[in-house]
Amino acid sequence: MQFCPKCGTILLPKKEKNRTKLVCACGYKSKSSSSIIIKEKVKLSKEDKIEVMDKKIETLPKTETKCPKCSNPKAYYWTMQTRAGDEAETRFFECVKCSHRWRSYD
Repeated sequence: MQFCPKCGTILLPKKEKNRTKLVCACGYKSKSSSSIIIKEKVKLSKEDKIEVMDKKIETLPKTETKCPKCSNPKAYYWTMQTRAGDEAETRFFECVKCSHRWRSYD
């Protein structure tokens, strides 16, 4: 970190032509010809960290039906109108255990 020799504030990088120079708000420009590397490290407290959990929120109802893939007896279900309005809805199922999805046209 470098400071302005005139006013003492932190020098900020500014691109001029094809070079980056350190400049100050008071008008001072550095004459340094060395390359400038800018790094910033941010440390988060435990309260600021975001915990990502791979957990599915169970919002769909469950029913007793056998999964064709793993034979688990429970599955989530929902219905959707996939054909004409005068025909029955299509029921979709998702296995609670293996997440396999299938449909029933009954």
